[in-house]
Amino acid sequence: MPASKTKKTLGILAIAGVEPYQIKKNEEYMEQAQLDHFNTILDSWRTQLRIEVDRTVDHMKDEAANFPDPIDRATQEEEFSLELRARDRERRLIKKITNTLKKIDQDDFGYCESCGVEIGLRRLEARPTADLCIDCKTLAEIKEKQDIG
Repeated sequence: MPASKTKKTLGILAIAGVEPYQIKKNEEYMEQAQLDHFNTILDSWRTQLRIEVDRTVDHMKDEAANFPDPIDRATQEEEFSLELRARDRERRLIKKITNTLKKIDQDDFGYCESCGVEIGLRRLEARPTADLCIDCKTLAEIKEKQDIG
């Protein structure tokens, strides 16, 4: 796995305070221990994102000022705009995390929505909201590039 992906995976796991999942002998895919592992990861990640959203709102309230200088005002508006775009991405991610947690509750987590095969523990640890196996995701990206190009 490339260093950047390893770092990201460890970052998501670190937020949850968990180690990479160690498969036990004769353990079935997506048994309760694995579901609990991903539930912890996703719930912690969602909580962390919500804290960031709240922090941004507080920051914007505290820092909002009506600068008399138009350049200062424009700079502040641009900073706020960038923060709001980042928070909007995080809001969409929170929604995706919530939907993934529902899949865990409905015993529908960890399987490709396209072909039905196991997505795999390491892929899910790297991207806990993944809903496609690596093969279907690759095909989807190829199709997307062809549609754009």
